[in-house]
Amino acid sequence: MGGHRHRIGASQDRVPHPLRTQVALRLAAPLLGAFLVGGCAYWGEKQGELIFRPTKDAWWGFNGAGHSFDEHWIPVGADGQKVHAWWMKGDEPNAPVVLYLHGARWNLTGSVTRVDRWRRLGFNVFAIDYRGFGKSSDIVPSEASSYEDAEAAWEYLGRLAPGKARLIVGHSLGGVIATELAARHPEAAGLVLEATLTSVSDMVANTTWSFLPVDLVLTQRFDALKRIPEVKVPLMIVHGTRDAVVPFAMGEKLYAAATAPKQFVRVEGGSHHNLSAVAFDEYRAALARLFRLKKF
Repeated sequence: MGGHRHRIGASQDRVPHPLRTQVALRLAAPLLGAFLVGGCAYWGEKQGELIFRPTKDAWWGFNGAGHSFDEHWIPVGADGQKVHAWWMKGDEPNAPVVLYLHGARWNLTGSVTRVDRWRRLGFNVFAIDYRGFGKSSDIVPSEASSYEDAEAAWEYLGRLAPGKARLIVGHSLGGVIATELAARHPEAAGLVLEATLTSVSDMVANTTWSFLPVDLVLTQRFDALKRIPEVKVPLMIVHGTRDAVVPFAMGEKLYAAATAPKQFVRVEGGSHHNLSAVAFDEYRAALARLFRLKKF
């Protein structure tokens, strides 16, 4: 179906690549090394850790001040494991709900400003830490476990906010997890992808380290490009032209592959982390145009 493209800002500078190359090197070299040194068993155990780089510690800039949220614990998996979640209530009790899925490395504390901006956009927000992150159960995260965590959170949120429209929002690697969840839940009100990669394989192939045969040993592929044509809910893709982590072109590729009603928000000069801050008003307008949510 047809879509709409929107842009803000005026900068036409090219995206710098040094940080992106560093990120890919931190990913590609350990991935290949783990396989060569330890073999298949070690590789299978460590692959998720190398991709997610999970942390239990709070982000250095987080102090909790000015952010009000309730804590929730979601049963998932075996052995009494749980996913830790924040429930940030919006100013309007009957507002629609966002399930927020963060990216790699930092836990919820590193996403607190982005989570709160969704609240200020007019939503109630439910944000989770995958197992292995923050206060959630301490396991080595994997592609499979993150999908299971998102599924458990979606079901829990349906009970927490019955009858309310629910959007799925994912940032960076969380956008891949959000895409998988949305493909399985056509009842969702919509999907928003912020600075989302097409796949882990593409991230490596897009750098000077593309000669490393990571694709041959990669089992946790996080392939949003393959999955996104199966998403049937309205879709909003947001990407910054100066994203030094996930190339802007990946957002365009995801948009081109999507078959659902869709909008692309090109944030001129936007980085990997500041999209909803730089384009706050554009977010609000695009959300209203695409999703047409009641009480929004």
